[in-house]
Parts: sequence; structure tokens; C-alpha cells
Amino acid sequence: MTAPPRDTETPAAVPVPEEVPAGRASLWRDAWRRLRVNRLAVAALFVLCAVGAGVVAGPWAAPHAYDAQDTALGAVGPRAGHWLGTDPLGRDLLARLLQGGRVSLLIGLSATAVSLLIGVLYGGVSGFAGGRADALMMRIVDILYALPYTVFVIILMVFFGRNFIFLFLAIGAVEWLTMARIVRGQVLSLREREFVEAARALGLGRARILVRHILPNTLGPVIIYATLTVPRVMLLEATLSFLGLGVQPPMSSWGLLIKEGVETMEEYPWLLLFPSIAFSATLFALNALGDGLRDALDPRTSRD
Repeated sequence: MTAPPRDTETPAAVPVPEEVPAGRASLWRDAWRRLRVNRLAVAALFVLCAVGAGVVAGPWAAPHAYDAQDTALGAVGPRAGHWLGTDPLGRDLLARLLQGGRVSLLIGLSATAVSLLIGVLYGGVSGFAGGRADALMMRIVDILYALPYTVFVIILMVFFGRNFIFLFLAIGAVEWLTMARIVRGQVLSLREREFVEAARALGLGRARILVRHILPNTLGPVIIYATLTVPRVMLLEATLSFLGLGVQPPMSSWGLLIKEGVETMEEYPWLLLFPSIAFSATLFALNALGDGLRDALDPRTSRD
């Protein structure tokens, strides 16, 4: 007897799900592990979450409107019904503090987003282009660096007017220079890597290589710089408000509250104390989180 013929057909291929690149997944997993053991960074993250929740939901939950006046009451210290006291116009300081925090954080985040958008694109194009184009674009950055950006923002505000929207656009327009240099340096080190050469061999265009393969690999430094830019922008906004060129009444910001508190600190010290504490704690938390992210995303600076 002859053996039955064997089935020589190749079995259907079983689809294998795509795997997340192990290197990238491991990088972010290790970064999160290093960040969690950094107690100062974790505490800063909790502080920022509490501040964010307070300034977002606080103005609606506060028992008083931030611009509601009670001239008959005047300025009183912390008491029942006004936990942080009131100002000379009888406005509740807690409500103004929460509203001012919302404005200050909005300016900080918006200006940082503008600076990141300009800086990442400018630095990415400069580093990827190389040659004379890179040299010319960096000389423009050097020239702008020579200008005192605080004075430059003040000139813009005086020339174009004290508009709230223009405020964070003007600040963001002068904060992108450092980001451009950081991204350019990263792109210069990445553009000759093997995965970029492979993308070129596959026939991908220069713009697609830059956007899809190079810029995503600069995400770590961008995140770190963003967390360190927000407090710097908030400090600049506070400086402008202190000079009378920032947020204008009846709108409130932490810088404006500090300015008003300084003017009356001898008679009503709580008007300076509470905004200063909120502002300083937020700046410290942002800087601590930025330092923690820097250590977490750079294994060479980690302590484990």
C-alpha cells in the first residue's frame, strides 16, 4: 500500500500584532520609574494638580465673585465668610486669588505653547537643513538673543496696546530662542542615525523624515524645557503686571495681586502674603517637576 499523499500546502500565516518598539517603551517606562522615586518631583506634581484643580473649579465654587465689591465692608483680615480676607474695595481675596491663578497659568501655558511651536519648527528646520541655511538661521537667533527680551516685550505692549491675548503672544514670541537651539542640537545628532538613513533609502521626503522620524525623538528635551518655561513666563507676566503693563483690572492675576499687595502691605499685609505664597509655591513646584523630568529622562543623571 502506498501512504496517503501528504498535504504540501503552506498553512495560512497567522497575523502577528505589531509590537511597540521595545527601546522606546522601555525608555518611558524607566523614566516613569525614576520619576516616582524622586519624592520632591512627586510632591511637586501633587501640588500642581491641586493648584490646577483649584484655579479651574475654584472660581465657580467660591462663595463670592472675584469682582464683587462691598465698599461698606472694606478691607478685613481672614474671617468666616472671607477665609483670606478682603481688599479695600471689599472684594474677596480667595475668589480673586483663584481667578488670578487661572489667568496666570493660562498665560504661562499659552505663551509656552507658542514658544514651543515656533522653537521646535525653527530649530528642526535649521538643524535638518544644515549648511548655509543653518548658519543664517542661527545668526538670526544670536541677534535676537542680544536684545533684552523683557524690554522688547514692554515695547511691544506699549506699541500694540495692553491686550490680554496679545500679552501671551508677545511673551511666547520672545521665549522660543532657547527651544530653537535645543531642538537644533538634537536634530544635528539625529539626522545621521541609522533609522534616518533607512527612511531616506525608502524614498521618504525630507519634510516627512523631519516630522515623522526626527522631531518625535526630541520629545524628551522639549517636555523638560516646557516645564521650565512655564514658571519663567509666569514670572515675566508678574513683572509686567507689577509695572502696570500686564493684566489690567478688573481682571486679576497673581502678578497684579502682588502689585496691589505691595502698595498696601503696611495696612493690609494679608493682601501680599497669600498671593506671594501661592505664586512662589507654584513656581517652585514647576521648577522641581522640571528638574525631576530632566533626571528621569536622562539616565546619566539618575541616581540608581
